[in-house]
Parts: sequence; structure tokens; C-alpha cells
Amino acid sequence: MTQTLHLPATDFAIALAPLSLSAVYAAANHPGNGAVVVMSGTVRNQTDGQPVRYLEYQAYQPMALNVFADIARQIGDRWPEVNAIAIHHRIGKLQIGEISVLVAVGMPHRSEAFAACQFAIDTLKHNAPIWKKEHFADGSSEWVSIGACELDAD
Repeated sequence: MTQTLHLPATDFAIALAPLSLSAVYAAANHPGNGAVVVMSGTVRNQTDGQPVRYLEYQAYQPMALNVFADIARQIGDRWPEVNAIAIHHRIGKLQIGEISVLVAVGMPHRSEAFAACQFAIDTLKHNAPIWKKEHFADGSSEWVSIGACELDAD
């Protein structure tokens, strides 16, 4: 007997325009879900106590989208009951409070949805070719890979 491989619905984007919570939620929604977990990363007003004015994000888009797809495959392998995955990342200049990344995972059960969503954002931060330039209040700035950042909202 052959096993049918279940592939979740996916929606990936890298955009200059502001990201939409409702669009990402809708992309992860599915009639078989008991939970849709959404993680929203936002631009904060400081890094290590140093005031931040704004951030700039850049990405090597083709490779980043491949990383997003690989994350979805890994989630499907680890949590075969996953129904849908959405990953959207912003590039360009972002002000304090703006959303830089949205990850949504839809599954039948909440505990697995939370775990898969955390796996997705952690893996994205370590593997995706996305960089941010922090512009500080003192006029200095610094480029960093998002993988070099702490695992929290960046």
C-alpha cells in the first residue's frame, strides 16, 4: 500500500508594501483547522538599550522564498497534520511599530500549531538570506543578518 503525501497549502511573500494580518490569517485558514497561530514580528524602538529610529530590510528574494518553501516542507514532515502555512516578510524602510514578518500555521490542534509556528520563525531567522540595517538615534547605523539577532520580534 502506498502512502499519500499530504502537502499543506502555502503562501509566501517578500514585499515592500505593509504586511496584512488578515491576509496571512486567511492564507493559513482551512476547514480542518482547530487552530491558526500567527506570529507577528514588529520593529521595536531600541536594540540593547540604544534608541532605534527605523530599520531597512533587504533580502535575496529567490533564495529567501526557497527557504520559506523548505520550512513548509520541514513542517509537513514533522507535523503531517498541518493544513496551511503562510510566511510573509517585509523589505525596505520600516518605522517603529511596523510589522516586519508574519508567520501563520493552521493545524487541527493548537499545541502543534504553536510548535510549528515557532519552528518556522526560528528557522527563518537562521536560514533566510534577509538582512536589516538598524538606524540609531545618534545617527549611526549597522547591517546585521536577522540570523544574528536574538530570537524575538525584529
